[in-house]
Parts: sequence; C-alpha cells; structure tokens
Amino acid sequence: MAVLDSKIYSAAKEFIMRFAPAAAALSLALVMTASVGVAEDREASPRAAMLIAEGKGALEAGQPQKAIDAFEAALVVDPAYTPLFIQLGEAARREGLQGKAIAYYREALMRDPENLAAISGEGEALVEKGAIAKARTNLDRLESLCGSGCTETRTLAAAIARGPQPQVLRAEAVMPDAQVTQN
Repeated sequence: MAVLDSKIYSAAKEFIMRFAPAAAALSLALVMTASVGVAEDREASPRAAMLIAEGKGALEAGQPQKAIDAFEAALVVDPAYTPLFIQLGEAARREGLQGKAIAYYREALMRDPENLAAISGEGEALVEKGAIAKARTNLDRLESLCGSGCTETRTLAAAIARGPQPQVLRAEAVMPDAQVTQN
C-alpha cells in the first residue's frame, strides 16, 4: 500500500510541476483579456456624459473652442474615459491645432492601440500638417485591422487623396504694427 501511495504522490507531483506554469500563464492571459474587454465597454460618468454632450453640441454649432473646454472639463471629471481623447482630437483639428490633436489621438492609442477612430483621426491630422507619408502608415495600419471597406479607412484614404489644404489667412494674422506718433 505504501508503494502505491508513493507512486500516486509522485505522479501527482509530476503532473503539477509539468502543467502548473502553463495553467498559471493561461489563467493570467484570460484575466488580462477579460479586464481589457470590460475597460473598452465602460460608459462615461453621468456628469462627464453631460459635458460630452455639451461639447458635441458646440462642435456641431461650429464652436470648436467651446467644445474643447467642455471636453477638457469632462476629462477632469472622468480621466479614464478614453473616447474623450478622440473627441478632443476632433475639436482641436477643427480649431486648426493639428499638433495638439495628434497628441490627443496618441493618448487614445496608448490606452487602446487598435482604436480605429484614433488611428484615422491621427492620420487626418497628419495630412492636414502635410505629413502624408506618416498618414499613409496609419492608412496601412487601418487596412490591416479592418480592411479597405471600413468607414475609418475610407475617410483617411479620402483625406490623403485630397492632400493638405491651404491655410486660410485670418485678419488677425496680418494686423499692421501699431505705431505711436507724436502730434
């Protein structure tokens, strides 16, 4: 009987030593996958959602600076809500702040590397800055993630085809220097 118990014990010990690391790695992978899936589906807090709606309304009304203010306030309320960075990027692009928009899109991509809207938005901002080669890299990435038929890929491809638009000169940019004269 002692020989049988010792054989069972050694077989169980061998089984545990052989499969425990694989089981631990598999369970860790499942936990990480589950936590990422939960993080992506999260809704904004109610106060942040109100501010986001206000920002979207301002953006639709052609007031990008007001939208930026609302989105930044929402970010203070709910800093973990990744889609806010995409909204901020869009508002910054409309305000003509492509460098700032790129920074917002990259923050969204650091949090969610396969966010199609962030990849497309960053690519459009790059086109607007004149960085067509970098925008094409984003287009290639989009095509590998969702194919050539998805909305984000088509939008970025159209922006690249249009190319950078000429900058409109505002009256404030050509104000004459004020000179003080003596009477």
